[in-house]
Amino acid sequence: MNPASTLPSHTAFDGHRRIASGPPGAVALAVRHAIEGGAIGPVLVFDNATGRSIDLNVRGTDEEIVARYRSAPSDAQCADEANREAAQSEPRGRGRPKLGVVAREVTLLPRHWDWLAKQPGGASVALRKLVDEARRANVERDNRRAAHERAYHFMSAMAGDLPGFEEATRALFADDRGRFGEQIVSWPDDVRDHAFALGFFDDVS
Repeated sequence: MNPASTLPSHTAFDGHRRIASGPPGAVALAVRHAIEGGAIGPVLVFDNATGRSIDLNVRGTDEEIVARYRSAPSDAQCADEANREAAQSEPRGRGRPKLGVVAREVTLLPRHWDWLAKQPGGASVALRKLVDEARRANVERDNRRAAHERAYHFMSAMAGDLPGFEEATRALFADDRGRFGEQIVSWPDDVRDHAFALGFFDDVS
């Protein structure tokens, strides 16, 4: 399982204070209330899957805001729907269905092509098996790298001017949790805790 899936999808901050974590509708509502209540600012919303700051539409009534994000499909859902529609609109030829296969150019040396040609099922089947095996073998490393990157994006937006930022960044990408904690100990509690959660697979309450 991708550790990012254990995090709430979005988190909002008013300055260095966390004001909400959860689905986009709930966070957008909290942001609207914070702004109306005289937020110190800046008020920033972060996509916890990437650590990047995003904009949420907080116009309208509370009911309109909640409804807007309840009905809005995600980017991934839109892409899946577009792919399905494209596949359905294409005339189906003879042979096996496409099953979502995408054709792209692959450049290999002659010895690679020779080896692939000898594999059961041919080059395409062999390449898919190799990719799947590599994904399974490297899933922990890939998840850890993604966690470090999303924490870095968040830290750059929220803590770039805070003491220890550069050393904390080095510790983050070295996967040195202890050193990372030492460098951010003086940061505001909510910023420190969220950076840890994004970078080291902790949960966000």
